[in-house]
Amino acid sequence: MQNPNLPDLSHVSKPQPGLRRVLGGMSIVTLLMSIPQALTIWVGHHASGVSILTWSTYFASALLWFWYGLRKRDKNIYLPCIGWMVVDTLVVVGVIIYG
Repeated sequence: MQNPNLPDLSHVSKPQPGLRRVLGGMSIVTLLMSIPQALTIWVGHHASGVSILTWSTYFASALLWFWYGLRKRDKNIYLPCIGWMVVDTLVVVGVIIYG
């Protein structure tokens, strides 16, 4: 039975399995590439040149994608967003403290 609070997305086609793997892999790769920024701030206490506006926007985007992924019930969308929100938060808070 369809939850009346969620839209009916049964008509939306899902990406092919190969594409889903590539998308999931790229999501992980780009997340891992952002971790050094957080480490530079938190380990080296060096946040000069890091834009709080940019990273706050990244956080807002991840939050919206997380919500969208939950509504679509698509783990490939919402699970990586948890990691993104954590990294984005670490960077934003680090910039506030060390910037």
